[in-house]
Amino acid sequence: MVGRQSEPKATLAGRRRDAPPLECSGDLRHGLSGPGLTVMAADTAALVTGVARVGIVAKTRLAAAAPVVRDVATWLERRGLQPVVERRTSELAGLTAVAATDAADLPDASDLILVLGGDGTLLGMARRIAAAAADPPILAVNFGGLGFLTEITLPELFEVLASVVDGDARVDERRMLRSRTERGDATTGEGVALNDVVITKSALSGMIDLSVSVGEQFVAQLRADGLIVATPTGSTAYNLSTGGPIVHPLVNALVLTPIAPHMLANRPLVLPESAAIRIRPDLSKPHAEAYASFDGQTGFDLRHGDTVVVETAPRPLRMIRAPARPYYAVLREKLGWAAR
Repeated sequence: MVGRQSEPKATLAGRRRDAPPLECSGDLRHGLSGPGLTVMAADTAALVTGVARVGIVAKTRLAAAAPVVRDVATWLERRGLQPVVERRTSELAGLTAVAATDAADLPDASDLILVLGGDGTLLGMARRIAAAAADPPILAVNFGGLGFLTEITLPELFEVLASVVDGDARVDERRMLRSRTERGDATTGEGVALNDVVITKSALSGMIDLSVSVGEQFVAQLRADGLIVATPTGSTAYNLSTGGPIVHPLVNALVLTPIAPHMLANRPLVLPESAAIRIRPDLSKPHAEAYASFDGQTGFDLRHGDTVVVETAPRPLRMIRAPARPYYAVLREKLGWAAR
């Protein structure tokens, strides 16, 4: 694999929690509109500069990624950059002379993180970045199937990587969610998510009753199989499969979507991102059981009396934009809108 032969800027780029916000400029871009589709957003992409250390993580046991990891490590070293490989990825690729670290430590050891895999691999790394002191941007390359988030293809890898180290790539900021569960006087079940926080019934439970408030205002009492709180980024995930709207990832909003509601009048609701959403499941009935999950990857059982509070996380995830594939092109490709 051959990339552009250019010398990188080699200054430290991993932004810290106390760093000033990125200075962004852009205009309001207009797109398509229609029923169930929200597509207007301000373009706030900023340039990525000063990459010196590049973290590399691949999907677990993805054999096809091993030669790519080796090629990327060689490409970086030839340009005076330091590859830092996630430990299991290093073992997968058979690297012995390249720095390796645990997945949890990769964000603080990197100025940029290259993710090789599918959306699930990216979601796991996004939560690790949210828990770290630094917040390096992610360059996600799709080895998976649908890949709404990992939108950069393998043939584009070295061209996009070269644009990043040359300081020409742009980054989008994707809102994340943070959640906590109030259980009596205690707080438990804290977590973060890039796509969604989902409250759902267990496999053998009937429908559950959910009391929903936004800020200090009561919204509704729902009877459903569950409830999804999604970010705009997550609007094309579980939210989409349950009939929720597609929301442009740069729109400052949250989506509240019931899962198989008993009443057809219980429809998805788009809320301002400043809203704190409080969800209280009624689990007093026999066999009523509920579960809270984060991006479908981690979670825990809820108890009667628990209140799940979901709000926007204080720090967004930074993702390298695919230069050759605008957001609407991704939708056309993934959802088959161009098919006749």
